[in-house]
Amino acid sequence: MLTAQELHRQILHLLVGVAVAVTFYFDILSPLAVFLGIIVGGLLSILSKRIKVPIFDFLLNHIEREEMRKTFPGRGMIFFLVGVLLVIQLFPKDIALAAIMILACGDSVSHIVGERYGQIQNLFNERSKKLFEGTLAGTLAGFVGAIVFVPFSEALVGSFAAMIAEVIEIDLNGKPLDDNLIVPLVAGTAILLVRTYLYY
Repeated sequence: MLTAQELHRQILHLLVGVAVAVTFYFDILSPLAVFLGIIVGGLLSILSKRIKVPIFDFLLNHIEREEMRKTFPGRGMIFFLVGVLLVIQLFPKDIALAAIMILACGDSVSHIVGERYGQIQNLFNERSKKLFEGTLAGTLAGFVGAIVFVPFSEALVGSFAAMIAEVIEIDLNGKPLDDNLIVPLVAGTAILLVRTYLYY
């Protein structure tokens, strides 16, 4: 069931992602600024477990999942920035921008549609709570966001691969890796592979 809190969380995820892509495109946002954002976010997360931090505490109350509030406040946004920093550093600028848009649009829309309208068990991972309608909607949304920066085939393959990776839920020592890391890295890698082996 899609709660109001989860809806607000996903909308903020979408808006922040688009803002990051736009500011990076115009060279307003630098890798150093993203790195500093990760450091500040980590410090705020530690502090918020001990005291109420103005603004940050308000955001946590309205958008943070309850289990994360107790164990790792702000985890989603911190890992979002880590994912952004990785693709900025690893891939050419247009691929990094497409990967960020797939993370912003695809990941958010897949959650909203899957939880609100999903009924079909996912074909790619029957044990996943993420339903097929969400994966399909996320793929389309990610594609629309990515095609602003990369060609049709790259946008489609990148978005599809990222949404499948999200559903498969890649584990590390028995713990699933955060979507905010998996989605942009898989998207960027898929786009790079298409560009390398399909065009040349």
